[in-house]
Amino acid sequence: MKIPKKKILLKSLMYDGLGMLSVAIPLIGPFLDFLWAPYAAGKMSQMYPGKKGKIASILVFLEEILPGTDVIPTFTLMYIYTYIWKQSKASQPRIIEVESY
Repeated sequence: MKIPKKKILLKSLMYDGLGMLSVAIPLIGPFLDFLWAPYAAGKMSQMYPGKKGKIASILVFLEEILPGTDVIPTFTLMYIYTYIWKQSKASQPRIIEVESY
């Protein structure tokens, strides 16, 4: 069953918001990232299966575990890459030159 793009976008925004919450909790917040990073990586690989999901899950794990990087919206950026940037790039027609004799 294919999940609608709108639902994936909402999940992405929610997961990014949850990941950024640790910045708002002084002293305890950075330690919560050690719990959140593997969970976020698992969710990323579930939302985006295949090679790109594996790469994105590694990136989200690193983003969540490294200090000061919680403000990067990794899930939303992956959504933009998958459903906006990659789609618009794929939909452009190719020009094929043919020589005739």
